[in-house]
Amino acid sequence: MKKVILILCLTLGFSQLSNAQLDFGVKAGVNYNSESIKETAQDVFEGAKSKTGYHAGVWLRFKIPVVGLYLRPELVYTNLENEVFFKTADITTNHSFKKIDIPVLLGKKVFGIGNVYIGPSFQYILDSDFNISEISNVDADGFTMGLQFGGGVEFGKLGIDVRWERAFSDIESSLTSSLGDVNYDTRINQIIIGLSLKF
Repeated sequence: MKKVILILCLTLGFSQLSNAQLDFGVKAGVNYNSESIKETAQDVFEGAKSKTGYHAGVWLRFKIPVVGLYLRPELVYTNLENEVFFKTADITTNHSFKKIDIPVLLGKKVFGIGNVYIGPSFQYILDSDFNISEISNVDADGFTMGLQFGGGVEFGKLGIDVRWERAFSDIESSLTSSLGDVNYDTRINQIIIGLSLKF
């Protein structure tokens, strides 16, 4: 069902290209992911602390005829890092999380230089891992969906924006350790600060 929604959103967006003013560019920035690890099976993790991650990608923006809004699909690579205490081995480890994001944002220009927008973010998990040998065979759901909303300003070709992303659902993850197989929840709830350049 989620894949069907993604295809419909992209089809709707690209069907408007022939009637729309098109902008495109690149973007990059930092991410802060909060409360991203919640164990769901056993008392394994404690004190998850977020570290600053990063993202980079490309974007399109085109006006939707008549209604005064625009559609902004993006293709973004995101890397997130968290520090967590692994109780079983009595050790602190880093949890890395890599994904492809495809936000499809509906936006509106305000006061000439400002933008506000909201929309779904379709996510494909590329990799999820810990940096200690005591944890192996880490696996996470391949496809999830969330919601992004925020705003920004543009000064000529340069733009800056701030967004908040909230997961619609948890991300079912699993790992193998001395406890055996453990299921845990990796949630993507993050603040995203980005710089963009329009060509």
